[in-house]
Amino acid sequence: MKIEGIDSSRIESMLAQLKAAAHSPQTESLSELAPSIGAQQTQGTAKLNFSDALKASLNQVNQVQMDAEKLGKSFAMGDDSVSLSDVMIAGQKASFSFQAAVQVRNKLVTAYHDIMNMQV
Repeated sequence: MKIEGIDSSRIESMLAQLKAAAHSPQTESLSELAPSIGAQQTQGTAKLNFSDALKASLNQVNQVQMDAEKLGKSFAMGDDSVSLSDVMIAGQKASFSFQAAVQVRNKLVTAYHDIMNMQV
């Protein structure tokens, strides 16, 4: 078994592709995403309302948790269309999304304390 080293030309081509993708306009722009989270359009630039974005993300976390709970109840009731793996995956998704929300909250609280402790 021969182990080859990293080909630098392949790495350079991948970096070039990533840079090209970063500089090219994306198909789904921010202005297309903005209406889904309560944005306001002014002078061609999208302004996202932080509270609406936070509320939308918390609602999404809540929806994922409710879906996981519904799948768990369906499995416990003996529904043959729901497998154990679906229930476990939904539970892990709900747990992961909740932990992410907790981390965001922790960062917001830390930022709030940092701002409050600033000397004016």
